[in-house]
Amino acid sequence: MKYQSQKVAYWYILAAMALFGIQVLGGLLAGWIYVSPNFLSDLLPFNVIRMIHTNALIVWLLLGFFAAAYFLVPEESEREIWSTKLAYLQLIILLVGTLGAVGSYLVGIHGGREFLEQPLWVKFGILVAALIFLFNISMTVLSGRRTAITNVLLLGLWLLSLLWVFAFINPDNLSLDKMYWWFVVHLWVEATWELVMAAILAFLLLKLTGVDREVVEKWLYVIVATALFSGILGTGHHFYWIGLPGYWQWVGSIFSTFEVIPFFLMMSFAFVMVWKGRKNHPNKAALLWSLGSSTVAFFGAGVWGFLHTLHGVNFYSHGTQITAAHGHLAFYGAYVALNLAVFTYAMPMLRQREPYNQVLNMASFWLMTGGMAFMTFVLTFAGTIQTHMQRVVGDYYMDVQDSLSIFYLMRFGAGAAVVIGALLFIYSMLVVRRREVIAPGPANPVPGE
Repeated sequence: MKYQSQKVAYWYILAAMALFGIQVLGGLLAGWIYVSPNFLSDLLPFNVIRMIHTNALIVWLLLGFFAAAYFLVPEESEREIWSTKLAYLQLIILLVGTLGAVGSYLVGIHGGREFLEQPLWVKFGILVAALIFLFNISMTVLSGRRTAITNVLLLGLWLLSLLWVFAFINPDNLSLDKMYWWFVVHLWVEATWELVMAAILAFLLLKLTGVDREVVEKWLYVIVATALFSGILGTGHHFYWIGLPGYWQWVGSIFSTFEVIPFFLMMSFAFVMVWKGRKNHPNKAALLWSLGSSTVAFFGAGVWGFLHTLHGVNFYSHGTQITAAHGHLAFYGAYVALNLAVFTYAMPMLRQREPYNQVLNMASFWLMTGGMAFMTFVLTFAGTIQTHMQRVVGDYYMDVQDSLSIFYLMRFGAGAAVVIGALLFIYSMLVVRRREVIAPGPANPVPGE
C-alpha cells in the first residue's frame, strides 16, 4: 500500500463481502423454494427473497467497484484520494440505503420493477452517493497523473451513474417503461460495467504480470471501443417483444452478435499478458481469479448470451431457464470473480501482510466456479426442455415446472457448492493463519512498477 488513503478501500471490501454472503445465502434459499415451493411462503415470500438476492448482488458489486477505484486510483494518479471523509460518507449513505431497502421489502414496500424495486428515497440516496464518489474520484484523477486505466474507469463510472437517472422514470405506458428500464439494466451490465471491468482487469494484470504499460493500454482501448460499439445498440435484443418497432429485431440480433467480441478480447488479453509477463508475483490467487474472471465472462456473457440472442431463437427461449443460465454465469464471471480478484490482490496490502491463505482462496475459486458451471449446465438443459414443452408443444407452465423438478434439485446442489466456496473465500480474506500451507515465492522486481 503506497498511499494511506487507500485504506478506505478496506472498509468497502468488508461491506461488500458481508453483502456477498447475504446474497449467496439468499440465492440458496430461493433455489430451495424451486424444489419445495411452499417453504417459508407465509413468513418470507419468494418475491421478497428474490429481491434481496438480486439487490444484494448489485449493491455489493458496486461496493466492490468503489473499493477497486479507491485502491487503484491513488496508485495510478500518484497522489492521495482527494477526500477520505467524503469516501466514508458515501459508504455510510450506501449502507443506510441498503438496510432501508431490505427493511422496506420485508414489510411489503417496494417499487415492483425488477432490480429497481428500491423505495424512492433509497434511489435518491444512491444518486447522492454516486455524485459524491464521482466528485471525489474525478478530483483525485484531475489533480494527479492521468493514465488510460483511470480514463476508462472514470468513463465507465460516470456513464453508469448518469444512466441511474432512468431508474426514476416510470411512465404509465408499459412499452416505454420497459425501454427506460433496460437503459439502466442492459447499459449497466453490457456496456458501462464492461468498461469498469476492463480497467480493473488491466490494472491487475499490469501489477501481477509486469507487462509494459503501453501494451496494456493498447489492448484496453480496443476492448473499450468494441464494448461500446456492440453494447449500446445491442440493447435491441431486449426490445424484441416489448412493443417497440420491428427493426429492433434486426438491430438487436446483429449488434448482440458482436457483443461476444469484447469478452473474447478480454480473455485473450489476460492470457497474453500472463504469457508475456516477466514478473513472478507472489499473489498467485489474485492471478487465478483474474484469469478465471475473463474466461468465465467470455463463456457466460459471450457464448451463453449468443445462444439465445438472435430474435428467431429468442422468440421461443425468452424468459426460460436458458436466460437464468446465461445470467448466473455471466454475472459470476464478469463481475463477481473480478471483484474477488481485486479483494484478493488488495487485502494483503491493506492489512500490510504477504499474500495469505492462498490455498484456501484458490480452493474457493474452484468450488464457486465448478458450482456455477454445473448450475449453468443444469439450467441450460432445463431451459431447453422448458422451451420445447412450453413454447413448441404448448404444455401448461406449471405442468412443465413440475417436470423440471430434478433439474431444480441439481441446481440447489450446485448452489450449495457456490455458498460453501463463498464462505470459504470470506474466511480466507478475514482470518490469517499462523502458518501458511504454502508460503508465497519471491517476486521478480520489474523496473518502473
